[in-house]
Amino acid sequence: MKIVHTNSLAATLDALSEVFFSGDSLPNAVRSEAAKWIAGRQGLNGAYRGMFAPTPLDYKKGIRVFTGERVVSGAAIGHILGEEASRALILLDGHSKMANEALKKSNKGIMRALMSCETPGRVRGFYCCGICTASLWRHLAVGGLKKPKKRLSAGLKVLRKYRDGTGKWRRFPFYYTLLALSEMEDKLVLDELRYAAPACERLIKRYRAKAKIARRRRALLERILARC
Repeated sequence: MKIVHTNSLAATLDALSEVFFSGDSLPNAVRSEAAKWIAGRQGLNGAYRGMFAPTPLDYKKGIRVFTGERVVSGAAIGHILGEEASRALILLDGHSKMANEALKKSNKGIMRALMSCETPGRVRGFYCCGICTASLWRHLAVGGLKKPKKRLSAGLKVLRKYRDGTGKWRRFPFYYTLLALSEMEDKLVLDELRYAAPACERLIKRYRAKAKIARRRRALLERILARC
């Protein structure tokens, strides 16, 4: 399976997310190659807040997150891929000096942005919009940034306020939000998973095709229901 797509950060991260989601392993050489390529995009032209820069193709065509939702806003593309790239570097466990320095610099930029909308002593766990917030949660869920558990806890309180009564949420894309929730600890997120379970039961019958997004969504719905 090809991992690094030099013309697209989005495609590279999608390939890595497929590996992480399925629980497969990668040879050390492939992990090192991917970590080095991602790290090399830190702070390049087009990077959001000094994070990891999408490629011109990503900005031209727009992107889809792992669960299929489309993103076309330039700022959202930059932010979401920056969070996803940070998450990928953590999961790749790249101990090279280059990867560590790149992640450190990227984190400094997004932390400044997060703290600009927080008050001293009070974290927020929400950033910009629903889909951008879900990408932040994906990063926090693997231990990224400062006070990840506190930020996730605060963010989930915000999410609860956006419940629409059908098992979904206003402002938050259903599947990508579920993906972020599926990666959090039970004690943080179990109430929200149980809230979403009826919607998951209704929707799971839709996804019988073998197409990539249908397969991912069905697997995700199964995981959510198994935890409830």
